[in-house]
Amino acid sequence: MKSLKSIILCGLGVAMLSLTSCNDWLDVNVDPNTPSAESTTYDQRLAHIEFYTNSGLQFSAWRTTMSMGDWTRYNGGGNYWHVSYWYPVDGQVTTTYQWWFVGAYANVPDMIAKAEADENWQYAGAGYLIKAYGFMAMTDLYGEMPYTQAAAEPATPEYDTGKTIYLGCFETIDKAIEMLEKGRSQDPNLPTLAAGDWWNKGDLNKWIKLAYMLKARWINKLNKKGAGSYKDGKYDADEILRCLDKAMQSNADNTIVNHTDANGPTHDNLGWDEPVDYSPLFSVCGMNAGYMVTKMLYDNLTNFAGNGVEDPRADHIIPWAYSPSKDANSRTDVKWVGNWRRSLGVDMASEINSQGGPLRAMFNTGTNSWYIDTKNDARKGDTVYVECTSDCKGYFANPSILYCRAGSGMFQSAESGTFYTRVSSPTYIGTYAECCFIKAETLFKKGDKAGAYAAYRAGVKASCELMNEKLRAWIAEDASLADCPSFTPMTDEAINNFLDNGIGTQGELSLGHILMQKRIALMFSYEIWNDMRRYDFDPNIFFGWSIPAYHYKVAYRRWRQCSHEYNYNSKNLQAIGAQVPGARMTDSEGNEVMWNRQDDAWTIPVWWDSNQE
Repeated sequence: MKSLKSIILCGLGVAMLSLTSCNDWLDVNVDPNTPSAESTTYDQRLAHIEFYTNSGLQFSAWRTTMSMGDWTRYNGGGNYWHVSYWYPVDGQVTTTYQWWFVGAYANVPDMIAKAEADENWQYAGAGYLIKAYGFMAMTDLYGEMPYTQAAAEPATPEYDTGKTIYLGCFETIDKAIEMLEKGRSQDPNLPTLAAGDWWNKGDLNKWIKLAYMLKARWINKLNKKGAGSYKDGKYDADEILRCLDKAMQSNADNTIVNHTDANGPTHDNLGWDEPVDYSPLFSVCGMNAGYMVTKMLYDNLTNFAGNGVEDPRADHIIPWAYSPSKDANSRTDVKWVGNWRRSLGVDMASEINSQGGPLRAMFNTGTNSWYIDTKNDARKGDTVYVECTSDCKGYFANPSILYCRAGSGMFQSAESGTFYTRVSSPTYIGTYAECCFIKAETLFKKGDKAGAYAAYRAGVKASCELMNEKLRAWIAEDASLADCPSFTPMTDEAINNFLDNGIGTQGELSLGHILMQKRIALMFSYEIWNDMRRYDFDPNIFFGWSIPAYHYKVAYRRWRQCSHEYNYNSKNLQAIGAQVPGARMTDSEGNEVMWNRQDDAWTIPVWWDSNQE
């Protein structure tokens, strides 16, 4: 943890901010190759902080989504396959921790201090907001964490409870809003956010709306804490609605990171050496093999709530394969558009994992057909599952973002990937759609079903329209993609038909409708896991969900701490266990054990998910 005070700086803003060069980014009054905390200015830090914060949280979003049943991987496919059937593994918990603490937060306190000393309230406000955003994620994922001492001198900082972190983040986000509002009238000669901001391009209105959206999101997680003031850690419906009135009011207000396929000159410096330009979800999913949609997600996209109307987003989330021979085992339930074949969903409630499936499909260039390389007759039909692998022109220097199973450029074996995990897929940090669904949930619980339904419908519409923006952009960049149904923009007729006939009526509205449509709109967000924990994985709310048949754990409530903490800060990690209900401090013979290293540590609710005061 001592390394948290180290400074890791680079010119990662080059591609995203159109800055002149890495050297210009580090043009300070000392050796530019070895910048120091003293010499580096606050405006030079922001892009770096934003990159590592966003990437770290997106990695956690991918891993938690895998565990919540929307996606799985081919049988034997490593850590993430294990996670998808509830076999939690330590390999999933380290990267987010490192990228937040070492990549991002190591720079945050100094950026805030220098900005405040300069009376630059814009940078100070952004710093406070990111601090709250990152630490809220830490307590969502891990529960307890060093917080008040995280940037202090102790090499082994003490842990804070989830409640301390949670309430601290509320104070910090209120401070962020105060600073950002104050920044509207600061000295115009000071560096503006636009000089170093690639989340909102310096738009103060968007930063403030994002802050209110996050505040509403966090208060909404307190539904198990009883009604009261959020400042006391209680569920505060009126404050949620007040925040939403000041948050995003349309898609124009969204905070979106628009990644590119440019392979810019700057790569990350925490060991992956990948371009900072492209989507973090491409790094952990899109460029990798064998990830497949589950039956639960497939059913919710093709027949939501049993209404018999396909979601127009289905074609863009469910992967497609080019199948010129039109084999696909002659399944009548497989959707075809021209020579393109859409995937079916892997049924995680079935015995498919224990029976050796699903398996990745291979492509025979002699017969132009897909096949499964196995002697197991039960698995030969796995060609119906299309993986969501995609490609890129920049980093891999391939001719298309379509992945070709038989080799680069062999488009007869192309696969489309999925909307959210391509190299240039956008990261939706905060959206109007999410605001709508939070509002719908809040009003529904207050008994205002008409208001809830209006917000619910608006959220679905906003999600469709936002997706269409990127679909049009992809086709504008590469007209050849228009032949693939995964890239064809949704028509107004299809969207309106779904809104009128596919999402249910006001009279049918339930929490399940709201949270499942929120889930689709927030695909690959760890808010999906938060929602499922808030409502205890209730299959009456989460349509079609069940614990995987091939499961290991009966609950999945937190991540265990990563190895850095139990290797180097074990005394403090052990000490906080005394304040964690359910932490097992001794074995059956009374001998002390490290509570966070026990298998059942994964099952302990974090503070907001519990009845803990």
